[in-house]
Amino acid sequence: MTMPAVRPISSRSHALVKDLRRLAQDPGAYRKLGRIWLEGDHLCSALLARGGVPLCAVIGASAWLQPGPRTIALQAPEVFVLDDTLLGEVSSLETPVSLGFLLGLPAGEAARPLAGASAVLLDRLQDPGNVGTILRSAAALGVQQVLALKGTAALWSPKVLRAGMGAHFALHLVEGLVSDDLAGLGVPLIATSSHAEHVLPALHLPAPCAWVFGHEGQGVDAALLQRCALTVRIPQPGGEESINVAAAAAICLYESARQKLG
Repeated sequence: MTMPAVRPISSRSHALVKDLRRLAQDPGAYRKLGRIWLEGDHLCSALLARGGVPLCAVIGASAWLQPGPRTIALQAPEVFVLDDTLLGEVSSLETPVSLGFLLGLPAGEAARPLAGASAVLLDRLQDPGNVGTILRSAAALGVQQVLALKGTAALWSPKVLRAGMGAHFALHLVEGLVSDDLAGLGVPLIATSSHAEHVLPALHLPAPCAWVFGHEGQGVDAALLQRCALTVRIPQPGGEESINVAAAAAICLYESARQKLG
């Protein structure tokens, strides 16, 4: 293995520091810069475990002297050793982490939906925690791709990345879609509704399929709901009007996986 180039940075006006600061503070900055900022050894290790290759590693000077973080950083083709006083400049966390990867944003064919593959479709979900949690459930329960319509929280933003806990690297992710982009999916769409006739556990679910989850307050857009082959109701014997969208997604995806496994 070729030893990566190691470059020290001690100035907050360095171009890389400016980019990382922007990526940490602006949830949508990665779309403009074409790069994603992964903070923390957990996300970095999750990327490496899936065979991902970062553009570079960024590590604090003190962490560089520790075998664990140093070993992870050396998996990148280039390493920037940041003065510890600059770590707060490039972090989205109250307590900055000392290690991160800069990752290229998928483009071209990788940024298009997969035809005939199981999917989760997010329709204008606003809460990054909900989005990241749904990604975790999707990855754990065997979904191949997560597709986000315009208006959904940025999939590669720092908060969604933290909530996803590495699930991003197990999924094909596409965002910024409009309804017309769904025409070639080739799988039936299924949505949940408290008014649906069909009850989830009593229904034989198609496989593969695309589960549709909508805005936390407004639900799935009416026009998109009309495109769904099925709408199902999750039994709620406790009498609550609704449940959190991330919890609903976990229930639906588990039922799909359970039926598939027989």
